[in-house]
Amino acid sequence: MTDKTPGASLSTRLDGLPFTRRHGRLLAGSGLGWALDAMDVGLISFILAALTVQWDLTKTESGWIASVGFIGMALGASLGGLLADRFGRRQIFALTLLVYGIATGASALVGGLAMLLVLRFLVGLGLGAELPVASTYVSEFAPARIRGRLIVFLEAFWAVGWTAAALIGYFIVPASDSGWRWAFAIGAIPAVYALIVRWGLPESPRWLASRGRTAEAERIVEQFEASAGTIAPAAEAIAVADEPIAAPTGSRLSRLWGREFRTRTLCIWLVWFCVNFSYYGAFIWIPSILVDAGYDLVRSFGFTLIITLAQLPGYAVAAWLIEVWGRRLTLSVFLIGSAASAIAFGTASGDTAVIASGMALSFFNLGAWGALYAVTPEIYPTSMRATGSGWAAGVGRIASIIAPLAVPVLLVKGGASLLFVVFSAFFVIAAIAAWGLVDRRGLALDDR
Repeated sequence: MTDKTPGASLSTRLDGLPFTRRHGRLLAGSGLGWALDAMDVGLISFILAALTVQWDLTKTESGWIASVGFIGMALGASLGGLLADRFGRRQIFALTLLVYGIATGASALVGGLAMLLVLRFLVGLGLGAELPVASTYVSEFAPARIRGRLIVFLEAFWAVGWTAAALIGYFIVPASDSGWRWAFAIGAIPAVYALIVRWGLPESPRWLASRGRTAEAERIVEQFEASAGTIAPAAEAIAVADEPIAAPTGSRLSRLWGREFRTRTLCIWLVWFCVNFSYYGAFIWIPSILVDAGYDLVRSFGFTLIITLAQLPGYAVAAWLIEVWGRRLTLSVFLIGSAASAIAFGTASGDTAVIASGMALSFFNLGAWGALYAVTPEIYPTSMRATGSGWAAGVGRIASIIAPLAVPVLLVKGGASLLFVVFSAFFVIAAIAAWGLVDRRGLALDDR
């Protein structure tokens, strides 16, 4: 049921809706783009292991292949959020998919390191912009009482994409000397999907209303109400966290550090930085670390595939807890679990211990990612939501640039045990910083 009484705001009507078929289509459409992103990021970890052998790359050169993509992601996340707040969520979402899909497909044709680095930068540019825009987009349609859960479900598509990457890595990459080229070619699928996104999904009515395009916003909300099957006054009101106050003033970037938002901006940037450092430092290098530990390429990829499968239950548990415990507690618990699992993986010996600790790390780390993507767009108002989410992701990508380059240095100094102790420390810092965030479980989004 939704409030269609005179004077009811578009936001109130969106928050009062049940989950409809149109919500499902929106979630699936955005989630497929998310999965394709994850597939691209996951593929590079398998391709790195293969190219290191074929091209006789040093650890530093391999690290740059990973890091240059994250340089693009840092820029893309920052610019993508700004552009999405100005030109709309759907437009930028489609454009980012197109950019990185074409660049990934072109990577299949490269003959040397220099051109691969250029294309990986372009891939990162598109990929970095897409993720925060997609989470902002879905959060602005989601009913308030299940908003966090839907964003975790959106993030769960990451596990689908990473599992697809693991399957491609296991069956295709080692199959021939050209296996890595075929893997890149498969990654070009998002270029086609971008056209579907552009024409098949609606623009955010919250964004349209914030730009004065109320007639367009009204039509979209009415479509969702019609999909619900019944239009009637809402049975229950959506809670509002604060008394109405004036919209924040100044440029979008300056507002992030204004008096109202500076604490949450500092904390969300710190969480994003620490989680990115540990996640990408670990998961980009796990196949190569296993090869260095004495496992052959196929066995290393097989272990990584098994470890990856633990991501899905991690998301499922986080999706349930985020509406029971709230955002901050769920996020911090999964980060502490990630910290403990990182130490276990770094000191594991034997096949069973490696797989079990790796699955635990995968479970907790990806559950934390789901909670992080749920809380990030909620802490800012509509006028700066994509900008705030994009810059948080952009700061996080700085860590993902540093991490792949730091891994070889840490491995030389202290091996896998030291490396994963460092990752664990970053997870703990993130868990502490999570308590400086605003928890809007069950509350309406701020539509200023």
